[in-house]
Amino acid sequence: QEQLVESGGGLVQAGGSLRLSCAASGRTLTTYAMGWFRQAPGKEREFVAGISFFSGTTDYADSVKGRFTISRDNAKNTVYLQMNSLKPEDTAIYYCAADASYSTVVQGRGVDYWGKGTLVTVSS
Repeated sequence: QEQLVESGGGLVQAGGSLRLSCAASGRTLTTYAMGWFRQAPGKEREFVAGISFFSGTTDYADSVKGRFTISRDNAKNTVYLQMNSLKPEDTAIYYCAADASYSTVVQGRGVDYWGKGTLVTVSS
């Protein structure tokens, strides 16, 4: 059964760093495009970063460019989100996503699989 499990969230001071991990299980997900989304209290879920499987193409939301880096280890079926220079406005639940189509991951609509999320809190 395909499953995405996030980890690495927590409380950090502004300017600090965290690394999120998303472990994918299930044979279907081994060649899927992956991505990270987040949802802050009272706001809609938004795209943060995405990475394709075959070419390793990456995309980022403007709000995190230069601060966040997405990567994947295909041998471990794991995708990472390195978050540096964190700001209070980065506080949110971060969700991992997977889909056979990279464009679907980037658009965030109709994504096949979602994790349950991990909470990131950045204090000022």
